[in-house]
Amino acid sequence: MSKKKLGFGLMRLPLTDPNDDSSIDIEQMKQMVDSFLEQGFTYFDTAWMYCGGKSEEAAKEALISRHPRDSFTLTTKLPSYMLKKEEDREWLFQEQLRRTGAGYFDYYWLHDVNAQTVQNFDRLRCWDFIREKKEQGLVRHIGFSYHDGPELLDKLLTAHPEIEYVQLQLNYLDWESLGVQSRKCYEVATRHHKPVIVMEPVKGGTLAKVPESLEKMFKDREPDMSVPSWAIRFAASLENVMVVLSGMSNMEQLLDNTGYMRDFKPLNEEEQGLMRIAAEIINGNITIPCTGCSYCTVNCPMNIAIPKYFSLYNLDLQEIKEKGWTPQGGYYENLTVDHGKASDCLKCGQCEAMCPQHLPIRKYLEDVAAHFE
Repeated sequence: MSKKKLGFGLMRLPLTDPNDDSSIDIEQMKQMVDSFLEQGFTYFDTAWMYCGGKSEEAAKEALISRHPRDSFTLTTKLPSYMLKKEEDREWLFQEQLRRTGAGYFDYYWLHDVNAQTVQNFDRLRCWDFIREKKEQGLVRHIGFSYHDGPELLDKLLTAHPEIEYVQLQLNYLDWESLGVQSRKCYEVATRHHKPVIVMEPVKGGTLAKVPESLEKMFKDREPDMSVPSWAIRFAASLENVMVVLSGMSNMEQLLDNTGYMRDFKPLNEEEQGLMRIAAEIINGNITIPCTGCSYCTVNCPMNIAIPKYFSLYNLDLQEIKEKGWTPQGGYYENLTVDHGKASDCLKCGQCEAMCPQHLPIRKYLEDVAAHFE
């Protein structure tokens, strides 16, 4: 199996309707999957909740039913929020096998482990469950995706030495972040000899659209390299990183990523220094550090398009004041036709309980409402 470091994250797939995360453009996805495999890349990552719950089925249609099973590796995950009793583990796993048609999973993770979800995973003996699935041959490797601090990660890896891999949010913006602590989490995983799979290397597109001064800095250094390439190469340059996932939404993004990752060369010392400067520049421009994972929208009783509103808010605040009219207000109004407004928030807090970034979503929605409404 190929050891190339780029993985295809099936969370931000091409859509036929940009306002409907479940409207996956299967034909375009097929072309992207075929191109990805043809270029020697093999790692695909999906999950129960991705793309409005349709990602696993899309993986079956575009990948698994069309390519030999030994020509790729597939990861999916056991979602905590769906687990109420021990029996739920088995039916969820069997449903994932049915949805994907994969027969077995090369990698199977506990999804979004953090201080809150770990209580449920512990209570329902999910660590034992994934180990048993490996013993049964239905899973080749086990691990967990993680959104919390280095202290809990160290505790979990000490308590569960059977875990083989850790999936971490890691990018140059979060590397020294007090909230995400990418570097410290990476160091904990490395100390426990657990290879890292990287998620959010471009931070939900944030690192693809950087301030003009930073874009000029990147282009002066490497005119032919795209802006997001710097983010993915930063993560891939880390020695203990096995795969960097990229949520590719169109063929252009896929060809860009595969172009510089086919014969990947790690960043040198001078380029690493440039990344530290880049983080300082961007941190001065982002108001709401949302990655757009949409976990917050799963149980929202008012169907508020939280990540989309936050993205529009960030974009609007980054517009130069001289411009006058900006398009973000119009996009906001368009979204409110089919979604609740920011001001419709009931303050129930379910979104914050689901947020991997631990953002004060209710407060941010107040800001968005004041800005756009």
